[in-house]
Amino acid sequence: MNEQTPQPIDLDPTIARFASAERTADLGRTHFIGIGGAGMSVLAEMLHQQGVDVDGSDMQPGAKTERLVSLGIPVSIGQHEGNVRDAQVVVYSSAIKADNPEIVAAAAQGSRIVHRSDILALLMHGRRAVTVAGAHGKTTTSSMLAHILTHGGTGALSDPSYAIGGSIQGPDGAMIDGGHAGAGDVLVAEADESDGSFAKYAPQIAIVTNAEPDHLDHYGDAEAYRAAFVDHLGHARGAIVVCADDASALAVLRQLDAATAAHAIAYGTTSREDVGELNGARYVHIAAETEHAGDGAESFTLDMPASVAEGRMDASGDDEGVVHVPVTLAVPGLHNARNATAAIVAATLLGMDPHQAAEAVPTFLGAARRFQIRAQVNGVTVVDDYAHHPTEIAALLDAARRRYPDATIHVLFQPHLFSRTKFFAKEFADALGSADDVIVTGVFPARERQQDFPDVGAATIADMAGADAPIDVEERMETAAQMIAMRAKPGDVVFTVGAGDITKMVPVIAHVLEAHAGKDD
Repeated sequence: MNEQTPQPIDLDPTIARFASAERTADLGRTHFIGIGGAGMSVLAEMLHQQGVDVDGSDMQPGAKTERLVSLGIPVSIGQHEGNVRDAQVVVYSSAIKADNPEIVAAAAQGSRIVHRSDILALLMHGRRAVTVAGAHGKTTTSSMLAHILTHGGTGALSDPSYAIGGSIQGPDGAMIDGGHAGAGDVLVAEADESDGSFAKYAPQIAIVTNAEPDHLDHYGDAEAYRAAFVDHLGHARGAIVVCADDASALAVLRQLDAATAAHAIAYGTTSREDVGELNGARYVHIAAETEHAGDGAESFTLDMPASVAEGRMDASGDDEGVVHVPVTLAVPGLHNARNATAAIVAATLLGMDPHQAAEAVPTFLGAARRFQIRAQVNGVTVVDDYAHHPTEIAALLDAARRRYPDATIHVLFQPHLFSRTKFFAKEFADALGSADDVIVTGVFPARERQQDFPDVGAATIADMAGADAPIDVEERMETAAQMIAMRAKPGDVVFTVGAGDITKMVPVIAHVLEAHAGKDD
């Protein structure tokens, strides 16, 4: 290895680090920094399956590192420069910074330093890859597709590989790992648009659940954000599946070149006559949607063009007739009807009968932290949800009203990122205003620093709300959790909402509810 003057460390995730002709067999010894992460461990395991010499490091042991060790993948606890010695390739995620000692050492010795998205792109070669992109809905849609294939598929389809950004709720309430290295030739993966890295993927099927502007700290404006989706879809090798209910996704569909649009399938709740120009795409209509009061289940019918129901990637040949596919979901919300539609369409394009795919959907109980009921204490239900964008919050609260039509809805919301809070303060206030009672707590900074946004905090959202809006502010998260619990009465529902560590407040809320049971009688 080269031990000369270290080169500048460039961790730009948008830069493709592998040539198009390279394959996993060319990697050599490959080291993962943070190998125990949900998005890293499954990639390490998949490379190991293909005979690549894989090892890694993490800051602490856990279930994923223990599994990797049991498979024969060495894992070092702690991150030190010696861990990367003689590694040809060093893999990092966006959570790893340029001053990480293993990054510094890898650069000094001339290792190839690649983002996890480069490895995922490499693994798509030789597989029927399905990617799911969008500002929201990625985890649920990819989880649904993996569930459909696993529980409804046959042969190779029944054991797909998947790389999902969260766990899945199992039928017994236990969490199922969101990463799996399967024996089949299908790979289901979330395509992260937040840093532009999804430009590297060339899937057989590309799903876009929506393209509502987000991550404007990276893209600058909505036009650049949508352009990234147009570019991503242009790399798809087979079909693209796009939600036409989202105005931005529809705009992306209309911007596709003719060759790409020829393989497009749109879906939505609007009738085909009213949806407007689809750039030649076929259309799957979510029709006759109903919700069952009490359990919140969603029932609807998919009206599929015959060519889609037959699994054709394009609309070549005759396409007369419509196939009606009834669907029932256990998870509430019209947004989940859309997510399920994308998953069923993708499964059909992979070779499943659409009715068979739909029959696997009712047993899907949701991804972790997606309308996940975490506690029921003295008549109060506590639900945890990952929603961190205004549209996600609006969809969550709409689903809450459908599931609990007579309940008082309390929301403890932790904003995620100072930049997102600044850009969408008014939209957050409007979305949260549909709850009965809201406390906004301090911003979860993630990769950002408070000193770069000195005037942004919980009050930024509350200040945009009307005088009658039920929105209070308490920067201290644990105090806010105690406050929201004290306000709840039997029959009420309390939601912990956000992409940060707000989920840790569920036990706090449950404890307060238990301690104060009956004191208001």
